[in-house]
Amino acid sequence: MSIQQIDKSAWTDFFYTFTTSLPGKRAEVEVASLDLGDQVAASWLPFIGIAYDPKGDMIQVLLEGLDHMIRKPQEVYVDYEVGSLISLQIVNGDGVREIVKLKDPVALPAPQTR
Repeated sequence: MSIQQIDKSAWTDFFYTFTTSLPGKRAEVEVASLDLGDQVAASWLPFIGIAYDPKGDMIQVLLEGLDHMIRKPQEVYVDYEVGSLISLQIVNGDGVREIVKLKDPVALPAPQTR
């Protein structure tokens, strides 16, 4: 694993590249804070994309059926494993950590024909 912090000035371009390079992934969103503990906001939904809106100072995580907003993000960290991004950790203005984990969908065997 290799964890890297992304500078705020690069968020817009990073998230665009991130979104276009990960078609077909599934994502889980976990929210972790001292007040709330760890809670899963979304469990392995199809990943559509992620974007940073500098005017609204907001990161938007788009999953099938869910539009997860992270307001006033302060820090973004990415975790790579053997050349593949496996998770993002975003710290918002309240110190809450929002973790987006990624994985490939389960590959099912082809149906057998008789």
